[in-house]
Amino acid sequence: MTITLAELTSRTGVDVLDHLETQVAVPAVAGLQAQGDLLVIPIELVANVRVPDNRWIEVPLAGIEIVRGAAGANPHVLVADPGVCRWTTRVADPEGLALGCLDTRATAYLLHPEHGGSGIAPGRYLIRRQRERTLTTSGSMRNALIAD
Repeated sequence: MTITLAELTSRTGVDVLDHLETQVAVPAVAGLQAQGDLLVIPIELVANVRVPDNRWIEVPLAGIEIVRGAAGANPHVLVADPGVCRWTTRVADPEGLALGCLDTRATAYLLHPEHGGSGIAPGRYLIRRQRERTLTTSGSMRNALIAD
């Protein structure tokens, strides 16, 4: 089943910016993906992260706010059909970047006002922040966002 950005915004009440085409179908990706400064990583690609099999919650039709941007704006919202996706923030991540883990039997979606929607194919994924580091290149300094 395909879903449009308009349907996701209707479910969640999260409005997207006017430049985004709301009638387009949101594609699902089975691998690594990013939405802004969040990474969605298949759990088998992440070393040294443990996710206990307790304390999961079902993602409701209206979605779950994963994280909100600076000054309380621009939330990243996890959205799924009832009964197909669960979420936990109980993740042991030695890097301290994990926001949580999702386990979905059908396509789930991330929705963001600026970035629109992105589909997450069935599977188990870690959602984590990117890390900002200062790199040195040929004697000059620059900032970079790096996913560990």
